[in-house]
Amino acid sequence: MDNRGATPISGEHIMNKLRAFFICAAIAVIVGGCGMATIKPNYTSTNPELMRIGGDKPGDKEPEIVSMGIYCLHVTEKWKADGKTPDGQTIWTKDSLRKAIPCR
Repeated sequence: MDNRGATPISGEHIMNKLRAFFICAAIAVIVGGCGMATIKPNYTSTNPELMRIGGDKPGDKEPEIVSMGIYCLHVTEKWKADGKTPDGQTIWTKDSLRKAIPCR
């Protein structure tokens, strides 16, 4: 058999083929990973009296006066929309406004 027209396979040629294979494999893994279903986030609050996720705006309480002994507090609590979760649910937070007043 005559090998005069054949070119020998060099180590550099093999390394180029391996490099191309690993680049294609990495791209396939990245594309496959991005295409997979993501885990649905679970938003919870340890104290639902301060923060709630989703739904309609919670009802505001009527302002109240709390006796602290030698003075009183005028307390007003209001719920406000404070942004959205990545899946579009409204984040509701409660503002508590307190003002010291003389007791009557």
